[in-house]
Amino acid sequence: MSSRLVGVGVGPGDPELVTVKGVNALRAADVVVVPVLDSGERGRAEATVLHYVPAGKVVRVVFALNEQSDRARREAAWDAAGERVAGLLREHGAVAFATIGDPNVYSTFTYLAQTLVELVPDTVVETVPGITAMQDLAARSGAVLTEGTEPLTLVPVTAGAAVLRDALAGPGTVVAYKFGRQAGEVAEALRETGRIGDAVWGSALGLPEESVRPAAELDGAPLPYLSTLIAPPRRDGGRGGKL
Repeated sequence: MSSRLVGVGVGPGDPELVTVKGVNALRAADVVVVPVLDSGERGRAEATVLHYVPAGKVVRVVFALNEQSDRARREAAWDAAGERVAGLLREHGAVAFATIGDPNVYSTFTYLAQTLVELVPDTVVETVPGITAMQDLAARSGAVLTEGTEPLTLVPVTAGAAVLRDALAGPGTVVAYKFGRQAGEVAEALRETGRIGDAVWGSALGLPEESVRPAAELDGAPLPYLSTLIAPPRRDGGRGGKL
């Protein structure tokens, strides 16, 4: 019988934003893997999962989640994590992997699935979509992501502030992920492109330490790594003006 690996999006942090299908997938799995930076910490995905499954069903697996500079270290960590999950698949058959946001949007799950298809060739890989941080921030701030024919551009600022600046110079709404460590450069890019007035940012969405603020208040101080920014375009055409 084929092993089954299901990547389950558990949203940005608010446990009420896990879909019914996501909850069912977590409960149906034999074990639920959660990614952590260190085996002694509880990550955001695990905190959400524990609202729906018992702790004894959850397995922490260490990933080099933020390792960008040392490729050898990152590859070694990926290999070790893949071997760990491969062992769980061989033992249990049905494994869910919980990831914040959506498993197909900048997710650790993508790399894990690629590794496991090689380690356990008969593995069936599935995903359950999750609510993303940009959707949650839009709801909490009142920002409209798109209207009419507007495009939507999603940029990870880990790629560099220049990539964000290029996106802001174009049309439509720009969403920036993981911009906290470059908050000063982001604020400067927003001002240079005339986008700062309507832009908003948020972090720890749905959690006790949640912050949702106008981008105009950015003062250059570093923010939490997983901060999200929404910078809408100017909308001067009135209702339906973008149709």
